[in-house]
Amino acid sequence: MQRIKTFKTLTHAAAAASFLAVQAVICVGTVYWAVAATLHMDGTAAIVLGVIFAVPSTYLLMMVCRMAFEAETDPANQ
Repeated sequence: MQRIKTFKTLTHAAAAASFLAVQAVICVGTVYWAVAATLHMDGTAAIVLGVIFAVPSTYLLMMVCRMAFEAETDPANQ
């Protein structure tokens, strides 16, 4: 089955990915803030925690973008 790749579907995919990515960043940022505040982290410890959170967050954002592209370009959804 051929994916539909027009300006309209790609624009919709970008909009959906942007919306979901913002929601994911807000959720991950809130969890990071809660953990760092609960453990009274500052300086180097907070940066290390941020790096630890960045790796799965990057994977999450890539998956969100891929899922949005697949959903918006699927012919069954048109």
